[in-house]
Amino acid sequence: MNQKRVYHLIEWLVALTACGYLIYRLVIFDDYPALWASLTSMSHLQIGALILCILLMPLNMSLEAWRWRTLIPMSWREAHRQVYYSKLAGLITPWRLGEYPARGVLMCESSTINHQSSITNRDLWSRVLSMGAVGSATMTFAIILAGLGALGVLGILGTLGTLFGSAYLILVIAVLLLLILALLFAPRLLRRWAVVSHRLILISTLQSLVRLTCWCAQLYLVLFALGAISNVQYPISNLPIYYLLITITPNVPIAEVGVRGAWAILVFGSMNAALAGVLLWVINTLLPCLMWFFIKNR
Repeated sequence: MNQKRVYHLIEWLVALTACGYLIYRLVIFDDYPALWASLTSMSHLQIGALILCILLMPLNMSLEAWRWRTLIPMSWREAHRQVYYSKLAGLITPWRLGEYPARGVLMCESSTINHQSSITNRDLWSRVLSMGAVGSATMTFAIILAGLGALGVLGILGTLGTLFGSAYLILVIAVLLLLILALLFAPRLLRRWAVVSHRLILISTLQSLVRLTCWCAQLYLVLFALGAISNVQYPISNLPIYYLLITITPNVPIAEVGVRGAWAILVFGSMNAALAGVLLWVINTLLPCLMWFFIKNR
């Protein structure tokens, strides 16, 4: 019972800290006039695109819940509860490292898991962190694969080296090779803590590609809504490139909005693209964080 109270306290400390950070981000944001001007000048078709983007947010979260319950079997309701809560923890930790530990907190706090005598908290934490590593690796692998594929299709793979120096292209390829090696040896490396197979890794990678497709659809819709893609020759192919760039860019959550906006301007060539990046961050980060308070006990 004491352990359960500790986990419950951690749960609320993370939630309140994340809410404080969100309020801070909203207060210091200085582009409200430009954002408001873009929103008020929308046509009916653009408004429809923005509404559709917002409606895709629950699908985006459901796809992550689908990925998570594939790695660790659980009910859909519990998977959704953990995924929404992990958004709060990821918001206040560098590189969103707190997402999977946050899910472990909810698992340990859950009475249904605490009463499974065959699973200790230590075993549970080992399994959660191991499967979290697999989930993060497959998602990053899918993003890099899609981004490099898009660059190859456009015939501009060398553009990374031209724009950012050869070191950046080497970094991307190095990360890709490390992920391939890690995923190949994951079943052996993690067998002490979790049951991982190459089939499970393949399924998780395919699920990650599906979720990335949802991200790209949302990004396209919000870019269209803000009029940021009218002059872009290959907007669809640029979408996975954008996610490649924001993934392989060292950042912490406090600077994430600025990083996304900067890459959006570079990839899509429009100042409104920066606003689109900010707006999509609000839809896919702020809204899920707020929704957790409504679904946590349902």
